[in-house]
Amino acid sequence: MEIDEPSGTVVLSTGTWCYVLRMDGVEGTVRHVHWGAPVPLADAAALPVWADHDNSFAGRSDGVEEYPVEGGARFGVPALEVRFADGSSPVEPVVEGWRVVGEGHITLLQRDRSRPLAWELHYRVRPGGNVIERWTELTHIDEAATDPVLLRRDASAHWPLPQRANWRLSSVHGGWSAENQLERCPLPFGETTLTSRRGHTGHHAGPWVMLDAGDATEESGEVWAMALAASGSWRLTVQRTAAGRVGVVASEGHEGVELSLPPGGRYTTPISVAVYSPDGFGGASRDFHTYVRRHVLPHPDELRPVLYNSWEATSFEVSEENQLALARRAARLGVELFVVDDGWFGARDDDCAGLGDWRPHRRRFPRGLRPLSDEVHGLGMAFGVWVEPEMVNADSDLYRAHPDWALHLPDRSPTELRHQLVLDFSRPEVIDWAYGWLCDLVGDNDVDFLKWDFNRSFTEAGVHVGGQDARKVYVEHGKGLYRVLDRLRERFPRLRVEGCAGGGGRIDLGIIGRSDQVWTSDNTDAVDRLTIQHGFGQIHPAGVMSAWVTDSPNPLTGRVAPLSFRFHSAMAGVLGIGGDLTRWTAQELTEAARLVAVYKEIRPVVQHGRQYRLLAPGERALSAVEYTSAGADRVVVLVWRPTAAFGPGHPPLRLRGLHPHGRYQDEDTGALWTGQTLAAYGLPIPQLPSGDCASALVRLRRID
Repeated sequence: MEIDEPSGTVVLSTGTWCYVLRMDGVEGTVRHVHWGAPVPLADAAALPVWADHDNSFAGRSDGVEEYPVEGGARFGVPALEVRFADGSSPVEPVVEGWRVVGEGHITLLQRDRSRPLAWELHYRVRPGGNVIERWTELTHIDEAATDPVLLRRDASAHWPLPQRANWRLSSVHGGWSAENQLERCPLPFGETTLTSRRGHTGHHAGPWVMLDAGDATEESGEVWAMALAASGSWRLTVQRTAAGRVGVVASEGHEGVELSLPPGGRYTTPISVAVYSPDGFGGASRDFHTYVRRHVLPHPDELRPVLYNSWEATSFEVSEENQLALARRAARLGVELFVVDDGWFGARDDDCAGLGDWRPHRRRFPRGLRPLSDEVHGLGMAFGVWVEPEMVNADSDLYRAHPDWALHLPDRSPTELRHQLVLDFSRPEVIDWAYGWLCDLVGDNDVDFLKWDFNRSFTEAGVHVGGQDARKVYVEHGKGLYRVLDRLRERFPRLRVEGCAGGGGRIDLGIIGRSDQVWTSDNTDAVDRLTIQHGFGQIHPAGVMSAWVTDSPNPLTGRVAPLSFRFHSAMAGVLGIGGDLTRWTAQELTEAARLVAVYKEIRPVVQHGRQYRLLAPGERALSAVEYTSAGADRVVVLVWRPTAAFGPGHPPLRLRGLHPHGRYQDEDTGALWTGQTLAAYGLPIPQLPSGDCASALVRLRRID
């Protein structure tokens, strides 16, 4: 970080790109100057601020201010929108200076010229992360006042982009069992908003965007990417003005969600993270992957274990006996973590009852969970259980005792989804209750792992105390969730957590910071997963992407696929097994054990390596992904052909990220190539089995 005090110019540098802003004491604003390839401080201080000199109707600062407020001649999307005690909303900013908080961390200080509101814009460059983090802290500075300031939109950041003739927007859309469908489309003029009004991140979209000038490819061209670390409702608004300005406002909450800032109160937004890459979409993705591993994950150096989950084998019909039978078979495959899914608690004979009553099912586990836990540990595996702490069934002892703990409005009919209601995790007494029984469950049963689920969105959501910020639960619930997870992990340091929300309904940098992996989708079809995993990997690394091998035909789609294809699809992330092992043949069990052993051998490269998307699903007959170790000494390539078709063979796969003069040997065939040849000519496509759903795994090791 460098500062030119005479001009008020600040240059934040990641080492490969920079972000330049300027404090304008006359206008009372912080102006954006540059975001992209590095520029020296002297040049940055002399750069002009982008402005429309001949268009008084454009607004003097639309798209140029670092943190545009509602007020004055500003007609773009505000990052800060408030309502003062007198009902007015215009804000008149004043720059008060800056404060260097630490290495790579600066805070810019602003306040309203006459109203009791101040805000601090935080910018932080993480070492070795090649990203910039931003967040905002807002303070009601009149402690003697009687009225709050209502925050109607309090963005974490506004990210202004440079001038380009054209813009293209990349994002994901989808639904349950079809998450993370990647789309790249021209950015229209006006405002494009991606949002969740559901109280959680959502299956339908993800809180991130990438933008390019329409000419970027997977490995070349400039790409700007932004993400929001928020697990409740959220909004990303991409604005493209007639003057050619483009910016992204990243904020928690959705329209109508307001927060009350009491006199003397202070509120901190979630973090927004941004990347600039001159190396295309793949370069932006790898920068995000590195950031997540170094600065987000609780235990980034660990390798995630191969797990077995019992859901698709037994559904709600779990018992100590059938779980132990599955555990014994799983242990023989080399599984390292055994997870008991839904149905182990309360009166949970189906999804109509039991949520909230977190004690072992008396008929199915008459001795409790501890004997099963001990048996699983005796087999050499860790022990995990499924939980859904944020939910309650109306048919439960908890709901009968505390119906007011569920999200509700007194004069509205409750909407049940999956026969369940949402507990209000913005209430201290509710999260204290959840923390208490979770501590008992983990401590009494020697639990190593929780699969933490969340199977429905908010309805009738209002805070029990009412008032003008009654809808704050849409953001405060997620923060209550964070508090429970943080306390639980502090109490049990060896506990590991998988985040889940009916599949991939709550995947974001906020929840990943409290989890060790996330469940990508309830769709375990090995072909469908290739597309879902492709979209997931745009921001999130393979080392958090849980993927299972399940039965064939697939329980959801009915697709028939060979066991090797199902494994190769799941081996692109954190491998798990979810099929009914009691129905697998001896031949299938032998092959599964072999493939589990292979995965363990390549696991460090897949989970901790650099990912290169060689061929995207749907672009051609084949799709392929490459992983390289940190030193490019080991390489793993996965190739899939979902559908066989007549035609010429596919050209070799041109690998990336290798030492050009190093020699790489195929660990299975012994073939030798130089890195230069593998990049220039490519890796010959391995011989694939005939028919649909064919795949191959190639392992290369540098020998000199």
